[in-house]
Formats: sequence, structure tokens, C-alpha cells
Amino acid sequence: MAPQNKVIISCAVTGAIHTPSMTPHLPITPDEIAEAAIGAAEAGAAILHLHARDPETGKPDQSVEAFASFLPRIKQATDAVVNITTGGSPYMTVAERAAPAAQYQPEIASLNMGSMNFAFFPLLGKYKEFKHDWEREHLENSKDLVFRNSFANIEYVLETCYGNGTRFEFECYDISHLYNLAHFADRGLVKPPFFVQSVFGILGGIGTHPEDVMHMHRTATRLFGSDFRWSVLGAGKDQFRIATQALAMGGNIRVGLEDSIWLSRGKLAPSNASQVEKARALVEGMGLSVATPEDAREILGLKGGDRVNF
Repeated sequence: MAPQNKVIISCAVTGAIHTPSMTPHLPITPDEIAEAAIGAAEAGAAILHLHARDPETGKPDQSVEAFASFLPRIKQATDAVVNITTGGSPYMTVAERAAPAAQYQPEIASLNMGSMNFAFFPLLGKYKEFKHDWEREHLENSKDLVFRNSFANIEYVLETCYGNGTRFEFECYDISHLYNLAHFADRGLVKPPFFVQSVFGILGGIGTHPEDVMHMHRTATRLFGSDFRWSVLGAGKDQFRIATQALAMGGNIRVGLEDSIWLSRGKLAPSNASQVEKARALVEGMGLSVATPEDAREILGLKGGDRVNF
């Protein structure tokens, strides 16, 4: 990594998987999302990975208008790099998912690198009562859900966003997704350094065994050499175990209530900032330094916060 020994902490503030009934701390309204993002940045997150939600029901909302209600406030309050999702929700079309990033031209947008089964229906065994009707359906329907990220879909996002100077957090949920990224690199449609976010623990993707983490890193290194910057996220209870392993391997880490609602075993995270603080303690405890937003911009070759459209 360069700058030397600097670790980028990303924070995914709310996401589209967890529902309001699972935790009272999930940011839902624009004010809650903005406050959570700003708090995470103050705690040490250099990158803020953002989704939007309906403020009444908490249902994922990928409309341009939904993002408008909190993006300017976050930009005014912090210098953190804003990363707008193009994943949205697996139930959305690629055009819906890409619209906010196309409109607001952030420094980074996420980009899912392959189609996959994307299942969270096992959560029905844990949560029996829901505040909103959509929540149960959201979980149940994932038993028959394929998250579509075809080559045409990926090209659509690249063509829609790349001309704006937006770079990408390439979300890779399995080994094949690394090969898909290599395919686009070979065609010259993406340029290094590649910010590879390896995702572990989603049912339908790669698992959370230490060998899975090592295999993902070995494959990325073989495919991209020094042209990639590696980050990891572990879903649910594996969040900090996988983060610790990745730090020991020279990687960067992502935390946040999108990926896990827990701070420790049986203890809900009271905020996104609390997870960032725990991540920071891991980084510094290993003799490493937390990257500032400016460090992250240098490491990832970003265009700068003055060139976004919000």
C-alpha cells in the first residue's frame, strides 16, 4: 500500500439487506443517514459507502431524490470520500441502481462484478415480528433471488459513470468475480489501481473460512499484481475476524451497519461510528495507521471532492 502502512477504513452506513425490525440503530431517515455518515467519518472512516431508504418504512430507495436529501449535508460536514452504491437492492433494475451515481458523479461508486444467488431468507429463523409488511417479503423472496450483474449490466454502469471521472469499488463476492474484473481490465474498460472489495459470508457467495480469504487474495494478486488495492468485508458475526486477518495480510477494511448490525457477540452496534472505532483500534493495535481521506484519494487515484456533482 502507499502511503506506507496506511489502512483505508470504509464505512457502509445502511445498505439494503438489514431491516428496521432487526435493530433500532439502523439509519433510515435522511437526518439519520447523514448523522451516521458524519459520525463514522469523525471516528476515522476515509470512505463513506451510501445507500438511501424510504424515511417512513425503511425500504431501500434508489431514487435520485432520496440521495439529494443527505449528500450535500455530508459533503459540507466532512472531507470523507463519498461512495454511492450502484448495487442498490438486488430487486432493482440496473438503470435504477446506476441513476444516483450518474447524477451526482461521486469520487467512487460501488460496482458488483457478477450475477449470483443472493440469499438472506435464513434471517426469518431469527426475526419473527416485523414493523413493516415489506420486511418479511424482502427476506422470504430472497430464496428465489438472483442478483443480476451480467456483463451487459456491468458495461452499462461503466459507460454511465466512467466519463464523469468516477472510479469504482469493485465488489467481488466470489472468485469468478475477480476473473470478470480481469476481463474488463483486459478490454481496457477499467483502469488501475483497482479497488477490490472482497465480500465474505453472503449466502450464494464465497464463505468466511480463513482459507477463503487467503484464496481471494492469492487470486487477485495473481490476476492484478501490484495494480489492485485490496479491501475486505465480512458479513454479520465474521466482520471483525475477517478484518483482522486482512490487516495482517496488508489489506484495507470495511465496516458499517450495512454489513453487520453487531459490535460483538450478542451486542448490537449502537452506531456506525462504534464499528469504525473498533476497526481503528484493530489497525492501530497492529502498528498501522488509519488513512485520512486525502491518503485514500492518493492510494486509489481519485479525482477529488471538488469534482463531484453535489
